[in-house]
Amino acid sequence: MNKRVRYTVFAVTLLAGSALAPNSRAQNGKLRMPGGKPVAAPAPGLAPARISAAALDKKTSAGESFFIVASVDQSKSQFLLKRPTEVTLLVTVNANTQYLDDSGKPLKSTDFRAGDTVWLTSSGGDEPTAARIRKGQMTVAELHHDYLDYPEIK
Repeated sequence: MNKRVRYTVFAVTLLAGSALAPNSRAQNGKLRMPGGKPVAAPAPGLAPARISAAALDKKTSAGESFFIVASVDQSKSQFLLKRPTEVTLLVTVNANTQYLDDSGKPLKSTDFRAGDTVWLTSSGGDEPTAARIRKGQMTVAELHHDYLDYPEIK
């Protein structure tokens, strides 16, 4: 499968999980708890959350987090990265940042484009700096383990 097809399968799988969640919005625009008590509704256009809170900053044993490149700003030395949960992270890159392909061969920052899937190792809290950005795909098993609340369908 080529990269575009794999990315499409990944996106459809992720979106299917949230689309299948039951719609609990009442006709008056408010959500109701099982006991009937109304609660605040989420912002318009947001699907019900089916992604675990622990998945928001899920890291592999190597300390890597999975992202989709939203944009690359070479002039500011910044990558805008998006988690599969649609949460974005702005990371700074510097001369010490390593860029690798999925087989571990060196790349340049100019080799990255919007839509690429990457694994990030970073340092810093509020303003993270990328230590390593590695191009690579997420397997379906990793997707289910890290981001979805139901097991992989075999």
